[in-house]
Amino acid sequence: MREFSLPALYEVPADGNLTDIVRRNAAQHPDVAVIARKVGGTWQDVTAAAFLTRVHAAAKGLIAAGVLPGDRVGLMSRTRYEWTLLDFAIWCAGAVTVPVYETSSPEQVQWILGDSGATACIVETDGHAASVESVRDRLPALKHVWQIEAGGVEELGRLGQDVSDETVEERSSLAKADDPATIVYTSGTTGRPKGCVLTHRSFFAECGNIVERLRPLFRTGECSVLLFLPLAHVFGRLVQIAPMMAPIKLGNVPDVTNLTDELAAFRPTLILGVPRVFEKVYNSARAKAQADGKGKIFDRAADTAIAYSKALDSPSGPSIGLKIRHMAFDKLVYSKLRAVLGGKGEYAISGGAPLGERLGHFFRGIGFTVLEGYGLTESCAATAFNPWDRQKIGTVGQPLPGSVVRIADDGEVLLHGEHLFKEYWNNPAATEEALADGWFHTGDIGTLDEDGYLRITGRKKEIIVTAGGKNVAPAVIEDRIRAHALVAECMVVGDARPFVGALITIDEEFLGRWAAEHGKPAGSTAASLRQDPDLLAEIQSAVDDGNAAVSKAESVRKFRILSSQFTEDSGHLTPSLKLKRNVVAKDYTDEIEAIYQK
Repeated sequence: MREFSLPALYEVPADGNLTDIVRRNAAQHPDVAVIARKVGGTWQDVTAAAFLTRVHAAAKGLIAAGVLPGDRVGLMSRTRYEWTLLDFAIWCAGAVTVPVYETSSPEQVQWILGDSGATACIVETDGHAASVESVRDRLPALKHVWQIEAGGVEELGRLGQDVSDETVEERSSLAKADDPATIVYTSGTTGRPKGCVLTHRSFFAECGNIVERLRPLFRTGECSVLLFLPLAHVFGRLVQIAPMMAPIKLGNVPDVTNLTDELAAFRPTLILGVPRVFEKVYNSARAKAQADGKGKIFDRAADTAIAYSKALDSPSGPSIGLKIRHMAFDKLVYSKLRAVLGGKGEYAISGGAPLGERLGHFFRGIGFTVLEGYGLTESCAATAFNPWDRQKIGTVGQPLPGSVVRIADDGEVLLHGEHLFKEYWNNPAATEEALADGWFHTGDIGTLDEDGYLRITGRKKEIIVTAGGKNVAPAVIEDRIRAHALVAECMVVGDARPFVGALITIDEEFLGRWAAEHGKPAGSTAASLRQDPDLLAEIQSAVDDGNAAVSKAESVRKFRILSSQFTEDSGHLTPSLKLKRNVVAKDYTDEIEAIYQK
């Protein structure tokens, strides 16, 4: 099949914007808890009516400070209650939110705030404030910086005391569906991140149709979601806005170090995460079982869960014997794993990177179904996902209701729908290229089956997506590392891996001089010195310089020095000296695997 679509289940309000959600919730569900915040180590519910009051108080402060309709306001923080509060407050002030990853380097902060023309920025910590301050002389439009941990939200409340309710209501209603809601900066292959303009329509079409298609997972007053993804990532924003639209209760967790404790305390009915989260749950459980001398039992339980899940897709279903084994392991193993995930949930939604069929079958087999989806920043997160009642493990599901997926002649996945981005900020050439012929060109390769389920089989573009769902543009760090005199070529790796690594080749012309200066034997080669401590330290300094330009999640954790160089003759470079990444990855599989061995 070359094209598939589903009818929309949700109609986007032509004159509405995302502030309508919090006003509607306060009017229709005033006493329903729409969000919970951690106070003194305890979760405290915030009702829809109370949340609207707090959002309006912060919005009044922004208005009093001089934030104008259409102004861009930066928001640099970990995932926390205040992020959600301020996001809606920025919209209620008629402004546009510009997320900044809390791990961003000052160079990245300067680019995002400068390119977007942000007039104000709200940061979380002293470190964030220092990052902004270090580049503030290059941000002429930036007038205000508030810090959450220094009482910034309270300061906004005081600033806005004299702003009337009528003023904030008027501001809230200014933006229409096709006006920008946020500019999310996404990694690009040419170096600088591109500002992806997502409208209020984009989020309405995205979240409204997801909630309606997955309605049993979004029951008001019964269901809840724990958000631990970064809100600077569009997937995190989906996890924030969809529960508000339902509405169901949302909890924000800034630190995933103790995620299992948070899950146990909050007990969400639905989890939205990246494959790395589910991999950790599996690996941690298996490691604990092995430490307790129960490794063989766990492995048998895992095999049974996978077999049971696969049998669910067969016409005859699981056999009697398989059902009996499954029931036995449910008491011994599966119930304990579900407890680790909070104990109340039966479903999760996974995106950002491939989950893998084995893990998909494992979780469904233990009674916790992970619905895999697929999307990009430009598609406002999910553009396809598995329906709760008709999952096909190994696929990323059917198109978002109201949208179309088309497979081009070369296999590229093309998208059409109201959820798509409006443009790249200040970049009409990139916008025209991405939206050629009225279709968004994803750069990914895929296929559609007879039921319209999409399977992603490859990637045309060079963006790396780690197992944690972080998009990494190789060019930025590769160029910085390659600037070192000893480095001939650098290729960043890490697609569907837990962290970013790099393959590095040595410039043979410079190596001789460096070897002589450092007392190495005459005639030394990259092959003979690749494990030399001095050479490793020298290359580490180049990697450190590259890492300074990117966030921690994008930085190179480990590298391998190769014995030979990439050349056109070896088939690793094009005539214009561009890396043939697929060829390098295939030819140096063992070296890449060595990076990820413990």
